[in-house]
Amino acid sequence: MTYFRRHRRLRKHPGLRAMLQENQLRIQDLIYPIFVKEEGEGATEILSMPGIYQHTLDSLEEEIKEVLRLGIPAVLLFGIPAEKDALGSQAYASDGIIQQAIPVIKALAPDLLVTTDTCLCEYTDHGHCGCLDHAGYVLNDESLELHKKAAIAQARAGADIIAPSSAMDGFVHVIRQGLDEAGFPLVPIMSYAIKYSSAFYGPFRDAADSAPSFGDRKTYQMPVANRREAMRELASDIDEGADFVMVKPALAYMDIIRDVRERTDLPIVTYNVSGEFSMIKAASQNAWIDEESIVMESLLGMKRAGADLIITYFAKDVARWLSATES
Repeated sequence: MTYFRRHRRLRKHPGLRAMLQENQLRIQDLIYPIFVKEEGEGATEILSMPGIYQHTLDSLEEEIKEVLRLGIPAVLLFGIPAEKDALGSQAYASDGIIQQAIPVIKALAPDLLVTTDTCLCEYTDHGHCGCLDHAGYVLNDESLELHKKAAIAQARAGADIIAPSSAMDGFVHVIRQGLDEAGFPLVPIMSYAIKYSSAFYGPFRDAADSAPSFGDRKTYQMPVANRREAMRELASDIDEGADFVMVKPALAYMDIIRDVRERTDLPIVTYNVSGEFSMIKAASQNAWIDEESIVMESLLGMKRAGADLIITYFAKDVARWLSATES
């Protein structure tokens, strides 16, 4: 008789399967995105992202209390200002909405890690991630100065982690230099190092009111077909002093997460973006899939690919599911 290995021996018992599980998803791995708006009252649900809300400073307090109850260790803040202009000045104003929100959060939850998205697209009247020339082209170096000002304003307000997402060349270098000179050498940078020009961002642009008023972002975000280019982007941000590196989106880019894991020992973050979230929510609401199983499989896949941390709109759901399993 020909001998063959019985791999199923190690799968027969649920306890054995649990003991031999190679990758774990923990509440401590999660970062929860929150949208904070300046105008209006209370929370407004985002139609394309069921269960996700735009919060005012008043409703933000209850949201943070729930994050604390669930044990989620970190949030990522996006601001929606009352007024926008060509230079996105509310991104770096001392009284900008994110600069107001951070102290509110820190008063409620001093140990909660507050990460701030450092970009201009939510704040510019044209919806692009930097300032423009007369022809509508996004200027790189001039935009960097504005991103530096935003990062410093966020750090002064109490941000624990700065997360630049504009995809401008040199943004880590300029922001690192600016933070150091402003007296914040210990504030880390979570760089959106590899950010693709993805169709999966659609619902986010509803949530953050950040869709470009003309054109697209393909001159500064990465082409979706490219893999080697991603490694060049990664190398630049590591050389410039990034403390974390991010791959965004996640599900269609597992190969990129694995490539990054093989090239760096820095913490890797991946962003389970709005389109990925909304597709699963829509299918679940139609009873086409089991939401919990699909979400947990997807996020475990990101961990298996090499991600250390996951930014996800499912963070509160996942925290509840994990807590229920442990109890």
